[in-house]
Order: sequence, then C-alpha cells, then structure tokens
Amino acid sequence: MALSRGRGRERRGTPADLMVVGLGNPGPKYEHTRHNVGFDTVELLASRHGSQLKGVKGIAALACEVRIGSARVVLVEPTTFMNESGQGVGPLLGRHGIDDPAQLVVVHDELDLPPGRMKVKVGGGLAGHNGLRSIKAHCHTTDFVRVRIGVGKPPDPERGADHVLRKVPAAERSILDAVVQHAADAVECIAVDGVDAAMERFNGIVVQ
Repeated sequence: MALSRGRGRERRGTPADLMVVGLGNPGPKYEHTRHNVGFDTVELLASRHGSQLKGVKGIAALACEVRIGSARVVLVEPTTFMNESGQGVGPLLGRHGIDDPAQLVVVHDELDLPPGRMKVKVGGGLAGHNGLRSIKAHCHTTDFVRVRIGVGKPPDPERGADHVLRKVPAAERSILDAVVQHAADAVECIAVDGVDAAMERFNGIVVQ
C-alpha cells in the first residue's frame, strides 16, 4: 500500500531511500523523558553522520539528510506535540520522494517492552500510542517500520502519561541511553542491510 503524502513540495533530484522519524515532544520540559527516546535516537544519528536537524520552511518538523552506507536517509523530528506528529511527516514524504511504507521508519517509546529492550517491527497495531496514531491518520497506513524502545509500564496503569513525561531516574537513564545507541545502530542496519537483518541482530538485545 502506497503512503499518502501531504502537500510538501515534490522532490527535485534523487529521492531519498529512507525516512527515519523520531517521536517526542518539543521543548526543554520534555528533553530526555521516556516519551522522547525517538528524538534522542534521531539526534544521535544526525551527530554520528556529521549533520544537524534544522527547521523546514512551511512544515512542522526539523530535518536533515545524511548518507548511511550508500543510502540517502532523511532524519526527522516533528515540532508539534506527540499527538500531532503526522502533520510534519506527511508533507516530508512527498518532498523526499518516499512512497513505500517500508521506506518509513518510526522510532518511539514502547510501554509494552521493559527498559533495556528494543525491537524492530514492521506494521501492526498502535498500542494506544498517540504519535503512531497521528502518523497513521496522515499517511493512511500502519505498514511502516517501527523501532520500539522499551520504557516499561507504570505501577499504576492509570498514570501512563506521568510515567512517560517525567524525568527518568539516573540508573534507568543510563539504560535508556544504552538502548538509544542500539536503536541508532538498528536504524543504520535497516538502511544498509534491510529490516530482516536488523530484527535478527537487535531484537534479542537486553541492556541491564
């Protein structure tokens, strides 16, 4: 199923091979919270590959284009809050010539995985994640690739928002930082060797 693309300018020149979207909330209040591990991953990838995310005129996102192996990869952070993430993603798909869900990778926090775990997955449900729900609404598919970073469930199921938006204790933060490194490695593997290779190499990793 082709991705629905927004009203961004159509791509001029060679299309990108992959678009990697990190999910999170903008602003200092939310930096390095559990909900922002997607931002952390994309920012790490930009740094590794000598680039920096910058504003995109007329689109609610920061973005940059890097080379990972021979692949042209667009790194994206929406500048809306999490529940409107798709507003910035849709237009960028058209601008960078992305029309296959397999070319869209979304990195996000995952309550159903414990801290220290991450998994690469293709398609599936949204598990109540507002960022994924917004991307589905704007792109009209759930068949994109996900890099799911475990943040664990709160002791009180009714306090999920507090759990993902609070600052993380130092011990858990060191675990999350290590998993973010693995998530960035997994994205690089997807770009170079494909999704199946990334699943095989990274889905069994446990950081303690």
